[in-house]
Amino acid sequence: MEKIRCGWCEKDDLYRKYHDEEWGKPIYDDESIFEFLILESFQAGLSWYTILTKRENFRKAFDDFNYKKIASYSDDKVEELMQNAGIIRNKLKILATITNAQKFQEVQKEFGSFSKYIWSFVDGKPIDNKPETLKDVPATTEISDALSRDLKKRGFKFMGSTVVYAHMQATGMVNDHVEGCFLRN
Repeated sequence: MEKIRCGWCEKDDLYRKYHDEEWGKPIYDDESIFEFLILESFQAGLSWYTILTKRENFRKAFDDFNYKKIASYSDDKVEELMQNAGIIRNKLKILATITNAQKFQEVQKEFGSFSKYIWSFVDGKPIDNKPETLKDVPATTEISDALSRDLKKRGFKFMGSTVVYAHMQATGMVNDHVEGCFLRN
């Protein structure tokens, strides 16, 4: 029997694997949350599929998304990244990644973990939106607006409400699996 999935992921096996194994599953560890923050910030203005196909290249280029290392990247490292054809070579996004790694650690110090901070916006548990179709899935919500504002106030870059909502979906802060998807419940 073939699995029924959310329609957006039927492009190919890479997308289906991501949908089946990662998307929408609650993530509470800071390392994984940071990885998705960076990938989502690079996705701004691009398709998620583009980022997904380059994910391993990003992982290698950005030291396995080690925010402590990234926070201290030098100008030479930025130039090295700008020459890496395997990632998105957008200097503003690369610089934003460094800034975001620094700000990420500041939030950790203030809240004990970044996870505690970000999950506090949904009271520590996923919001189940119960969308019937893809048309029912929003691009932003009041919560993503508030979280985006707070991240920006703290100095984070490339964290608009749409990027933040995509992050919330990816990390399971919201459940937007559509009716009929085998992962719906």
